[in-house]
Amino acid sequence: MTLATTLTAMAVAFIMSILSGFLIIPALRRMKFGQSIREEGPKAHQKKAGTPTMGGLIFLTSIILSTLILSYIYDDVLTTQTIVLLLILVGFGLIGFIDDFIIVVLKRNLGLTSLQKLIGQIIVAIIAFFLLKMGPFATTVTIPFIAIDIDLGIMYIAFLIFWLVGFSNAVNITDGLDGLVAGCSAISFAAFGVLALHYGQESIAIFTFVVTGAMLGFLLFNSKPAKVFMGDTGSLALGGALAMISILIKQEVLLLLIGIVYVVETLSVIIQVISFKLTGKRVFKMSPIHHHFELSGWSEWKIVLVFWGVAALAAIVPVLLEVL
Repeated sequence: MTLATTLTAMAVAFIMSILSGFLIIPALRRMKFGQSIREEGPKAHQKKAGTPTMGGLIFLTSIILSTLILSYIYDDVLTTQTIVLLLILVGFGLIGFIDDFIIVVLKRNLGLTSLQKLIGQIIVAIIAFFLLKMGPFATTVTIPFIAIDIDLGIMYIAFLIFWLVGFSNAVNITDGLDGLVAGCSAISFAAFGVLALHYGQESIAIFTFVVTGAMLGFLLFNSKPAKVFMGDTGSLALGGALAMISILIKQEVLLLLIGIVYVVETLSVIIQVISFKLTGKRVFKMSPIHHHFELSGWSEWKIVLVFWGVAALAAIVPVLLEVL
């Protein structure tokens, strides 16, 4: 796979994302699919009320169309692995879309219950697992840098479900500031794209760079001040796809490093809940942790830039250690 192929994949998805944005955002506005802001959230966020949500449709459309376009240009793009990735992307995205639709359109504040989301995610994950098992698929988890493989056997399906659901929700938790997840995910997918190239997984590499290009295009609409939010439609899809890529290239554990921003955001919520239930005190001014920095006086743009920097460093260092 050449540099030209990589750049083509990113460019096609970038252009498709921009075109999709110009078409979908006005439609979301016309249908009044505006985001409602939680009253208990930072006061500065109240001015964002009414901004169109479900913007994940923009890059999901871009990724699907770009993958199909590239399958006509290059051989072996629509492999079983790519189909599984599209299944996770669309399946988790559909769950998020239903949740967003219930909240925004039907005006029911709770949307899908946590159990309903979990059941939907588990069903999609199980389908993906059995699609993978139709071909050669190792049930091992690789410990990075020391090349030790742990075979989980039949228990791998439980790990796969946990990994997909966990990171899907972690990315969803992180999605709270303009451009935060869009930028971090572009970095994370690009990092796994480099790893996929290193391992000779060309179809997966093309997919990851398609997602990278789509996210860069979406960022033009989502960076501060955001003209559209991705909603659960986008964040659940991105988290699930990212976790599946780590599974397909057998670098599951490395996702904990490359996706450190999502991990820390999730841990901050867990720590906050446990601390409040056990002691009645909060460790952070608000969780997830990006809100803590907001209430500590950091500007939204400063938080996003710092988190992007952390995401970039967390991606570059393990990738270099693995590749070199």
